[in-house]
Amino acid sequence: MLSIITVTYNSLHTLQDAYASLCAQTFTGWEWVLQDGGSNDGTVAWLEQLNDERISWVSEKDHGIYDALNRAVSRAKGEWIGLLHSDDVYPNHNVFQEVLKAMQGNDAVYGDLKYVQAADITKVLRHWKSGAFAPHMLQKGWMPPHPTLFLRKEIYTQVGEFDTQFKIAADYDFILRVFQEPKIKVAYLPTVLMLMRQGGASSKVQNLLAKSKEDLRVLKKNQIPNYRLVLIRKIAGKFKQFFLKN
Repeated sequence: MLSIITVTYNSLHTLQDAYASLCAQTFTGWEWVLQDGGSNDGTVAWLEQLNDERISWVSEKDHGIYDALNRAVSRAKGEWIGLLHSDDVYPNHNVFQEVLKAMQGNDAVYGDLKYVQAADITKVLRHWKSGAFAPHMLQKGWMPPHPTLFLRKEIYTQVGEFDTQFKIAADYDFILRVFQEPKIKVAYLPTVLMLMRQGGASSKVQNLLAKSKEDLRVLKKNQIPNYRLVLIRKIAGKFKQFFLKN
């Protein structure tokens, strides 16, 4: 079974779209593990009226997105875990089918992502093409789009949960820990696996400085050599995404 994790807080207007895109997948052997932070926008009432036994949801206060992700991962029952943020959607009905094929003999699968306008997801703002992974790429500031990453659940046990000392960059820290493990077998799907509405916690202009400071701490924690240069390369790599919209 495939566990799809969603963390949400007062995002009913987009959460419904995320759920619809999940239900539209041709592969139906999934569970939706939803961790709500105690929403008061009607999310709980909406969840209560859904008649879908594949949904496992909890509404409770948490200590931020990464604490909520850790709680959801601990509840997941599937062999594999994927992410679906509350304001994201899958680009087509066959994402899971493509990912399932790539899972054979691997521990991690990832692909590409498109940033889209919040009001009109048909309008692409950025195209994040990941490329195939090689260990030396971590020195270039490389990381895959976290929302496209599917992992065997045992990998979460192996590398540890999200480090909640980081408020914005815990996903980068987690990814570095995963991709520095030499025994983890990785597969890259050169196709878009997720549409992300622009405006996530790490993409707002006012958070860029804070994000960079946390990235430096993450790089030092993971003992990445020349960490300042790596951060510059990581930031520079984002610019080309604005020119790849197809």
